[in-house]
Amino acid sequence: MKIDVIPVTAFQQNCSIIVCTETNKAAIVDPGGEIERIKARLTELNVEPEKILITHAHIDHAGGTKDLSEALNLPIEGPELEDQFWIDKLADQSRMFQFPESKPFVPARWLKHNDTVTVGNLTFDVKHCPGHTPGHVIFINHQYKFIWVGDVLFKGSMGRTDFPRGDHQTLIDSIHANLLTLPDDYQFLSGHGEVSSIGYERNTNPYIR
Repeated sequence: MKIDVIPVTAFQQNCSIIVCTETNKAAIVDPGGEIERIKARLTELNVEPEKILITHAHIDHAGGTKDLSEALNLPIEGPELEDQFWIDKLADQSRMFQFPESKPFVPARWLKHNDTVTVGNLTFDVKHCPGHTPGHVIFINHQYKFIWVGDVLFKGSMGRTDFPRGDHQTLIDSIHANLLTLPDDYQFLSGHGEVSSIGYERNTNPYIR
């Protein structure tokens, strides 16, 4: 597995490209915007895009999804159905945050808790982790002990819960049920900022200790 991170939008959201090195197939996780940069990076990596994976439907994570899907003819998987209202509000979100206009999309597959998704020969467990948004999901690869957590957890912090249908206790419960049950050596990439590990956050993060 190879991971290539492209910070996009004014929010510097960590869009990432997951590459299965056995098949050269790739998935784009959370293409929040700047799709020309994403497309150029796919060309530079010389990989075969297979699908788009969405953790949640806030504008900086999902704003470029429709355009990228149409440009490369890629299916969209995720988020969980409860984020439908955020997808429906993408155009409103783009105006609110002064982003380029974003279009709603319909996933080829809504994801549910304990689903799996694949990228080439790689397999990822899906966990529904509401709290930041009601339909937020995360992707866990146990083979390489790596997790895409979106805006659920950050190094030294956790996701905001003051957006519509966010809930602090729900997010805390999601983190404890789906992340802190994993071994310390699992690393994760958040939607913003640097990579951290479950062990580091378990021992140092004041929001979840």
